[in-house]
Amino acid sequence: MTDEEPDQARHTADEPASTDLTHTTEGGDVQMVDVGEKPESKRRAVATGKIRIQPSTVEAIRADEVGKGDVLSTARVGAIQAVKHTWETVPMCHQIPITNVETDVDLDDDAVTLTVTVETTGTTGCEMEALQGVTTGLTVVWDMVKAAEKDEDGQYPEARIEDVRVVEKRKVRVDRD
Repeated sequence: MTDEEPDQARHTADEPASTDLTHTTEGGDVQMVDVGEKPESKRRAVATGKIRIQPSTVEAIRADEVGKGDVLSTARVGAIQAVKHTWETVPMCHQIPITNVETDVDLDDDAVTLTVTVETTGTTGCEMEALQGVTTGLTVVWDMVKAAEKDEDGQYPEARIEDVRVVEKRKVRVDRD
């Protein structure tokens, strides 16, 4: 993507961000934002997050020795499915045409990091889709390895999903002339 336009917050340091709430009416009722008059743009959002797990569980994932199957492939599929269905689970999200989804997985000694990149062409961004992909993909990892992560009391003392965030958001206006 070239000729990028950074997405700027519409408030200043002296003005609280709460005045920018676009999903509420002046009376406080929730509403879906009308994006029908906005120009189309190519949009891209990248989100990342990680699940901390025991080093022995990471080794089992690396060796493809988890009883439920291929953890990373299943997490990628779950992330992609979540991206495509974000509008069904996040109440004020628009259904958008997803043009591309990429997943990247990194294994550390005690963690799996998942990065999801979403692209669309339309009138609204795709950061919620990227976040939904990351959180669902990491939840799939947890589900796949939960037997290995449980302690003798059935608890998960090591497992935790953390550091989920949007690391990039871009848009480029589409010239339809």
